[in-house]
Amino acid sequence: MSASENLLPGSIAAAPNARRFGGIWPGLVLVGVITGAGYSLREMPGLVIFSPMILAVIIGMLFANTVGVAANTKEGIRFSQKTLLRLAIVLLGFQLTVDQAASIGIAGFGIVAVTLAATFLFTMAVARLLGVERRLAQLIAAGTSICGASAIVAANTVTNARDEDVAYAVASITLFGTVAMLAYPLLGALAGLDQNAFGLWAGASIHEVAQVIGASFQYGPQAGEAGTVAKLTRVALLAPMVFAMGFAARRPKGGEAGAGEAGGRAPMPWFVLGFIAVVVWNSFVGIPDALRPHVAFIATLMLTMGLAAMGLNANVSEIRSRGLRPLLLALSAFVFIAGFSLVLVKLLV
Repeated sequence: MSASENLLPGSIAAAPNARRFGGIWPGLVLVGVITGAGYSLREMPGLVIFSPMILAVIIGMLFANTVGVAANTKEGIRFSQKTLLRLAIVLLGFQLTVDQAASIGIAGFGIVAVTLAATFLFTMAVARLLGVERRLAQLIAAGTSICGASAIVAANTVTNARDEDVAYAVASITLFGTVAMLAYPLLGALAGLDQNAFGLWAGASIHEVAQVIGASFQYGPQAGEAGTVAKLTRVALLAPMVFAMGFAARRPKGGEAGAGEAGGRAPMPWFVLGFIAVVVWNSFVGIPDALRPHVAFIATLMLTMGLAAMGLNANVSEIRSRGLRPLLLALSAFVFIAGFSLVLVKLLV
């Protein structure tokens, strides 16, 4: 390999010093700039409904596919996409306690858990009918059934999908989660839901935590509290879902290795164990209340940096080549989770 090959944007080769810690800084600076742009853009009129994570993905994609990404930034981008994202998911555990999960009751937990499982299975079944590639379908299923972009990132540790698939899944989940955030308050009123029932419905079915909060607090303060707790309980189910996906990926299908693994062995992600450990710590020991908003901000910041890095690795032409079938899959999953959870709420609450 010639030295000039290391200078080509998009080259997978890295200079020798890129393997040392100092080699991550050019990429970290680029990711940081894009992350800052995402936070700044969110302050513009009409964009406040979007999280900085989503805006950072879009900005990263635009930058990578117009300006291009230099070879010396690859190591820092990879560090942001892998390490920072996993640490961020561990820190999400500080937003949940066992008591919070228990506060929605057996019926509420049952609605959340059954909706999650049914939505994942429904999405994978529809994906087979539509001919959507399995790894992309798994990301859409995880993002819809659990917690949006964070679940997509976590699920990708066992699916090992392409960055373009991750970007496509995040974009489609964001689209329909935003629709839900705007439409749910009106639909809840038409369905005659009280505040507690509406919060449970929103928490059990809307994709992102921020979208749940935005929709449920529009319905009233009690709805906002119920929605937040239901959603965080759903986030807690991220761990068993990723373990289940990892177990499924280890099993050969039709004599072939499962999706997302190599040689019949998929990784069981360490950060999921870290997330569980943090939830347990937060439940019985905890951290000072003054630190909680700072920890939440750091988690969001690292998630945003990780998704900015994914945007930098995404090829728009590859995303376009996926066509409309994955988008139709995401729409089908969105309609199913909304309708299925509403029926359960009406029957059980």
